[in-house]
Amino acid sequence: MNSVGIDVSKGKSMIAVMRPFGEVVVSPFEIHHTDSELCELAKLLRSLPGETRVVMEATGNYHLPVAWLLNDSGFYVSVVNAMLVHDYGNNSLRRAKTDKKDAIKLANYGLDHWLTLPKYVPEEDTRLMLKNCYRQYQQYSKVQTMLKNNLISLLDTAFPDVNRLFSSPPRADGSEKWVDFVASFWHCECVCGLSEKAFISKYRKWCKKHGYNFSKDKALDIYASACGNFDVMPKTETAKLLVEQAVSQIRATSAALAALKQEMQSLASSLPEYPVVMKMFGVGPTLGPQLMAEIGDVRRFHSKKALVAFAGIDAPPYQSGQMEVFSRSISKRGSPSLRRTLFLVMGVYLQQSPQDEPVYQFMDKKRSEGKPYRVYMMASANKFLRIYYATVKAYLDSLEQN
Repeated sequence: MNSVGIDVSKGKSMIAVMRPFGEVVVSPFEIHHTDSELCELAKLLRSLPGETRVVMEATGNYHLPVAWLLNDSGFYVSVVNAMLVHDYGNNSLRRAKTDKKDAIKLANYGLDHWLTLPKYVPEEDTRLMLKNCYRQYQQYSKVQTMLKNNLISLLDTAFPDVNRLFSSPPRADGSEKWVDFVASFWHCECVCGLSEKAFISKYRKWCKKHGYNFSKDKALDIYASACGNFDVMPKTETAKLLVEQAVSQIRATSAALAALKQEMQSLASSLPEYPVVMKMFGVGPTLGPQLMAEIGDVRRFHSKKALVAFAGIDAPPYQSGQMEVFSRSISKRGSPSLRRTLFLVMGVYLQQSPQDEPVYQFMDKKRSEGKPYRVYMMASANKFLRIYYATVKAYLDSLEQN
């Protein structure tokens, strides 16, 4: 039996091959993640006598080309969580760390856990692209929030509280009424410098041009707010440039988010579990694809407990001697993106209060017991995830049987 430990880094990896009782088959050597060198590695491993298994840590996207090529070459590849390997074999006071030592550690880990090494299964193309789209969606969402805060801060000196004058939700293309408004009326003097009648007429034309509903009462509210504000930033071309650039950045980010959301919906709709997931309460066209992106194929989890642990919302037991702790915090060792999505789904339950839904009934029960907000929200997310696992898995299994 040959255990191949691969310490993966960006663009290159350190390889070590070990056998039982500390026998070094191949001294640690380095390869780059090029097609030729990875093929040479596969050829070398294929020449080794006996069964060969490859062990590497999950390192973001760095390990994917190595794992994919070796798996495609017919090797048993196992990608393990870095936390499982971190403290393995650290029985030395020196605690030295090099790529060579890490590769040997991974190889020895593979020997000690030979029978329980999980087999690496590459994700389907659709699920992989859906997950990548969602990760990009998250990044752009953060950027959008930052840019909006920046624009609001800028307007506090030019047109205070203008963003609070509008409550229209974002459009399908990502545009928002208050952002479009400040692109044209970037300073309060752009409003109060006109007469009330002139502004109402101009605002009507603006609404017609941008496709918004016109309301005279809203126009009067905007005019009154603009005339009642005290601006610090003077109405100059520089001020106009600052606001226009901030608006331009928000529009670009919002358009990217809208495109990603549409693409996520398209990818998710091609997956077999899509109709079942979308029927679940609290899951809509935005949160549904997010759940499917982060969870992936539920059949890769051996039980509902494994899925809950993957989300990091499980509370591991803690017992020692006569001490047994029953109230513990969630582990938070799983996917933070999935926890965030679950929290948003629970927010929908809390807002709409569906009395006939088991998850809400459980949530209401915990809330009536006096549990803190985060406790009953995460406990309800735990229950929701178990229902999700059972429902989706049963549906996928029935499709296979048919």
